[in-house]
Amino acid sequence: MIGPKPIGRLTASELKRINERSKFDVELVKTDAKRIIDEVRAYGDKALIRFTARFDRVVLKPEQLTVSESEVKAAYKSVSKRVLKALKEAAENIERFQKLLLRRESWLKEVESGVTLGFVRRPIDSVGLYVPGGRASYPSTMLMLGIPARVAGVKRVVACTPPRTDGKVDPATLVAGDIARVDAVYKVGGVQAIAAMAYGTETVPRVEKIVGPGNVYVTAAKILTYGQVDIEFPAGPSEVMIVADGSADASMVASDLISQAEHDPNAAVVLVTTEEELAKGVAKLLSRSMARGKRSRIIASSLRRNGAILVAKDVDEMVGFVNAYAPEHLEIMTKDAKRLLKRIKHAGTIFIGPYSTVVAGDYATGANHVLPTGGVARIRAGLSVDDFVKYPTVQILSKKGLKRLESIISTLASVEGLPGHRKAVEKRFKR
Repeated sequence: MIGPKPIGRLTASELKRINERSKFDVELVKTDAKRIIDEVRAYGDKALIRFTARFDRVVLKPEQLTVSESEVKAAYKSVSKRVLKALKEAAENIERFQKLLLRRESWLKEVESGVTLGFVRRPIDSVGLYVPGGRASYPSTMLMLGIPARVAGVKRVVACTPPRTDGKVDPATLVAGDIARVDAVYKVGGVQAIAAMAYGTETVPRVEKIVGPGNVYVTAAKILTYGQVDIEFPAGPSEVMIVADGSADASMVASDLISQAEHDPNAAVVLVTTEEELAKGVAKLLSRSMARGKRSRIIASSLRRNGAILVAKDVDEMVGFVNAYAPEHLEIMTKDAKRLLKRIKHAGTIFIGPYSTVVAGDYATGANHVLPTGGVARIRAGLSVDDFVKYPTVQILSKKGLKRLESIISTLASVEGLPGHRKAVEKRFKR
């Protein structure tokens, strides 16, 4: 069981363990992942069928790799009205938020006489979504991946997701794909799915970018195919850090830690508080929760491997640890939460106040739940519409404008030993 420990008395090795949390050791599986990628490149659909039988324990024919229209229609019939309503409302919220993010319109501006600069916004041509399966179904991830791509204007959006042992895809996930206007869904998971979307097979088309979370093998495959395709970032197991003071409710804190721990045995859940009594109260509640529930083993494993309850001596120490850890999800449950927000530099997404639970962001607010883990929040935030567009710059120079820049160009071209650069300008004034 995890227990409260003052930060000041933590050993260097314990601090290292907490900071490294559930980081994948991708290097350990790269060789296996590369072998699968090479086979998919060489044998196409045959390799997909072979690996699907091996890893997902379902035998498919080539024509069964693609989810059919009849399967989508059947999926709509098998989900309840309540689930359908929730998916549609979540989709509306995601689309609304992503449209607000798409602020950078194309523009041109004359920055000095004869020199006009700007950029044009252009969507990526095609995108592949990876929607995990396995321990649970993730229709919300299908929405989170597909809707921003459509808002950005991507022309072709396809998805790969592992089939169940009956050879079908989870109905709610298929309905979510239809709501998100995904063009095609393929019953392929794991490394082979990433390879298929990166290089193309007889059935699965090649795409320009692959997005979506997955296990260590999927992460390795995305890294190995980067360059052939673009990727957003390696997304590992879920993680949450909660910072709290004496105003926080222990039961709310414990329930939010559990909500992320139940995702995966490698999930990371951490409480940092200035109040030892709160730490003890949360520890007791977590201990009770570990003993019951259908996902209790997963929760217990997560808490043992990557869980911690830390008591900070003051707010400064608490904030310092948050910024060093750079969590995927950060909840701030303090009296001065909005003021504390100004001091937070690194987090994938931030929830303010006792009613701003991570699970609201997982499903309903409209902000994306595909987020950087393992400290990657130090350098970027979560998936958004900007991941599906590019902004090539535009440069328009008149003869007068180029003349104004000639001295700069000539001088720097000479410094770099590139006379052809200098002559390319000089040529334009010798006519």
